[in-house]
Amino acid sequence: MSPMTTYAQSSPPAGPLTVGFDLDLTLLDTRPGIRKTWQAFAERYGVEVDTDVVISRLGPPLEQEMAHWVPAAQVTEMVAAYRALYGVHAFAPTVPMPGARDALDAVREAGGRTIVVSAKNGPHAEQHFVHLGIEPDAVVGGLFAEGKAEALRAHGASVYVGDHVGDVRGAAAAGALSVGVATGPCAPEELRAAGADVVLEDLTDFRAWWEAYLA
Repeated sequence: MSPMTTYAQSSPPAGPLTVGFDLDLTLLDTRPGIRKTWQAFAERYGVEVDTDVVISRLGPPLEQEMAHWVPAAQVTEMVAAYRALYGVHAFAPTVPMPGARDALDAVREAGGRTIVVSAKNGPHAEQHFVHLGIEPDAVVGGLFAEGKAEALRAHGASVYVGDHVGDVRGAAAAGALSVGVATGPCAPEELRAAGADVVLEDLTDFRAWWEAYLA
């Protein structure tokens, strides 16, 4: 166990387990593809965008990020324009985060189900996994922070894993155990302060925590 990793002492519920995961910077490193998409967007539409800043704060909905770069009246139109470019530029450069495949395997090996709940729009979220040959049991897009509780409750998720304080809040709203991974924009202390029950350095620590949790 790394110095950054803390384990929760609570016990898993009885019955089949469903574990939810965030997408960006939790399961998948989408930064290269998002950077390329924003660069193409800026060039095509003449919008000045600092891609380093964009990449540093992934997690919230695209509409929220777009509002930093275009007038409010153009956000809806420009989000649609960005998404058209996303399908061209974002899938090929995206790779799994360290430990991501093993984390999903660990849940399945224990007889559990895996669900991805992301602020990313559903079709693009699903296409990322198709492109990488990764098959979660369900993918739900378009939900952020407390909004994620809707999908987590609907699928009976008792654990939710994410890199953002919004993921911690979503888990809490769903009554799920919150597992934070320090691979995104939020530092371990931020995740703990937001109420994370567990903080892992990255998903390479997930299997050890998971097996201890189940035991």
